[in-house]
Amino acid sequence: MTAGETHQAIEAIFRIERARLIGGLARVVRNVDLAEELAQDALVIALSEWPRSGVPANPGAWLMTVAKRRAIDAIRRDKMRARKHEEIARELDGAFDDTSEMIEAAMNDDLGDELLGLIFTACHPVLSADARAALTLRVVGGLTTDEIARAFLSNEATIAQRIVRAKKTIGKAGLSFEVPHGAERTARLSSVLEVIYLIFNEGYAATVGDDLVRPSLCREAQRLGRMLAGLMPEAAEVFGLLALMEIQASRLTARIGPDGALVPLTEQNRARWDQLLIRGGLDALARAEALGGDGAYALQAALAACHARARSPADTDWPRIAALYDGLRAVMPSPVVDLNRAVAHSMAFGPEAGLRLVDEIADAAALRNYAPLPAARGDFLFRAGRLAEARSEFEAAARLTRNVREAAFLLARADACD
Repeated sequence: MTAGETHQAIEAIFRIERARLIGGLARVVRNVDLAEELAQDALVIALSEWPRSGVPANPGAWLMTVAKRRAIDAIRRDKMRARKHEEIARELDGAFDDTSEMIEAAMNDDLGDELLGLIFTACHPVLSADARAALTLRVVGGLTTDEIARAFLSNEATIAQRIVRAKKTIGKAGLSFEVPHGAERTARLSSVLEVIYLIFNEGYAATVGDDLVRPSLCREAQRLGRMLAGLMPEAAEVFGLLALMEIQASRLTARIGPDGALVPLTEQNRARWDQLLIRGGLDALARAEALGGDGAYALQAALAACHARARSPADTDWPRIAALYDGLRAVMPSPVVDLNRAVAHSMAFGPEAGLRLVDEIADAAALRNYAPLPAARGDFLFRAGRLAEARSEFEAAARLTRNVREAAFLLARADACD
């Protein structure tokens, strides 16, 4: 293997091991910034030594060992610099009088605990949703601040400040970077799933900008979902979310036409749907259901599966979708779910049924200035033959959306009313 090939192999290994390294180091040093620095130090040492000695049989353990040795040295060297470091060093001295024993124990740390601890900490409810998403993409996903900024159409300085503030908040809260247990774990898991799905949704239906979708964000959320499913094989809602993302992602390429315009679900070329992702999603859904999954993500995945199984729009089981939305409304009551339920009922039982349901939620505060509400009402009116009213609704929706492509699609629908 040439030196260049060795360097590429080392960097690939580091990308795979990076999140585990940071998770394990953060549990020792209680500081995300320091954990990231130590992980990077381990990479630099590997780039120096592995070309001469060869890639070790267990590269992850090698990197962890080197990083934790440097952590112990740094803490002991600098423990008088700050009280926090002094406290950590004292704990380490008491718990690990023999450094070699600590290193041996570190090599045997459970991979799941390290990664889960990092994920649960990055997604802690003490942080805002935006901060959780940015920090998760940075420390778990390994994205640079520039990549995160481009993904969310923000600037790098804003994202960097958001991440710095999130790390400081975690430090002030004294979080332990460990997996919570019992009721706290259940409560925190919902936050973790919320963050992953937020990342996916921003990729699947971009809220601002010129692009309707950002596949890179979807892929990152799917990777996080697969990682979480591997670490929590008995968590039904984890598999429910994974199923939902895989099935929805299968339609990404079919959602956008050659001109960049949105293609509605009922008009998509289903031959372009990714069958591998659909199969993976259906398998994850089966796992969720076998675990007794009847939560919000499992129900949404079941909804997506109805579309995935239909060979054509005419084959879609809309009555079942409407019934699933009735169940979802009980599990996850929200005006947005009510709006989607109205759409499902309109497809199952006619546009007038949709109009009746959407009129019931028209005054909901959460739907004020929400473009999908007039867009859905416009569709119901169009299908009911009330074209002048439909045009007005489509134009109202176009004024509300912040996505350029979506606005163009809605204005085209308004023009079709003529």
